[in-house]
Amino acid sequence: MGLRFGSDLEAWQRWDAGRRRVRNGVVWLRRRGRHEANPDLYLATRGEAPSVAVMLESRAASSQQAFLTPTAHLDAAAVYAPFDPTEYLPGDGWQVRQVPGLELDRQVPEVRTVVAAGSYLDLGGEAHRQAQARELRFVVVQHGLLTPYAPPLPPGAHLLAWSDADAAFWRSGRSDVTSATVGSQLLWEAAQQPRVEVMSSQPVFLGQLHGAELPRTGMTRAAVVFCRMTGATYRPHPSERDLLSRLEHKAFALAGMEVDHSPAPLASLARPVAAAYSTGLLEAAARGLPAWAFYPSPPRWLEEFWERYGLSVWGGDPTPAPDQSAVEPARTVSRGLLG
Repeated sequence: MGLRFGSDLEAWQRWDAGRRRVRNGVVWLRRRGRHEANPDLYLATRGEAPSVAVMLESRAASSQQAFLTPTAHLDAAAVYAPFDPTEYLPGDGWQVRQVPGLELDRQVPEVRTVVAAGSYLDLGGEAHRQAQARELRFVVVQHGLLTPYAPPLPPGAHLLAWSDADAAFWRSGRSDVTSATVGSQLLWEAAQQPRVEVMSSQPVFLGQLHGAELPRTGMTRAAVVFCRMTGATYRPHPSERDLLSRLEHKAFALAGMEVDHSPAPLASLARPVAAAYSTGLLEAAARGLPAWAFYPSPPRWLEEFWERYGLSVWGGDPTPAPDQSAVEPARTVSRGLLG
């Protein structure tokens, strides 16, 4: 099985818009994929005549690891963001200024490679348009786990993937995109941390009510069934801030489920972990914590997802720690960006 929308970005956008949650009585439609006229941006540069321009569209740690950490291994780089990225930039020597929209040919005229999560967000979409117009290399760096509902790769893109299986999955048989396997900086960094000693047998169930890949009713049922069956604590995803999610958290508590809103890192809880398809499962396994996948009556794609990432299903042995390369993935990515 590959992507549901292998190359049709517009079809993916329609699906994405249709699955937006009803929040506070209205449907919140994200701007994702509906590229607006060049909004103001922040541009950070380091070194002379950077040949690599990175589009940072999220403050999430996974995005920082995928897109910013490799720039530490480049002599020169440019980073664009719709927010001030100063606190996230690795190393010294960066100069940050605001610019009136993305103009690669004027702002970074020596650029040869453009890097982004894809073309499905505003900045990445505009970057891809300009890269095509100038015949620049457009590189997509994988920053999370892939489901069949991931957005398609942009035409002509070069993918730097976590694994050969992920590369084949995301390409979905297309001949207009290329790929190379570089590993996951996120999981590599987790594996470099000291192994965690389990201090309690009470599991933690990672919430994903915000996700669009599985129905909210199914995710709610999975959380309730697992927590009642094991006495687990429900840990909401940071994105579960909308009204409906908050009401569900209150309902969980009223039903006797323990809900943990603590911002403490997952590993610091030193407890077993379960989830439907969270990256946190692999991060936990990399730190030595027992981790399992759990979702009642999973669809076939979810079972294939568990298999592709080596996730063990609840009731069996815990998920083994992901294999790690000897070379830091960020270094491999940086070499890949230079072509």
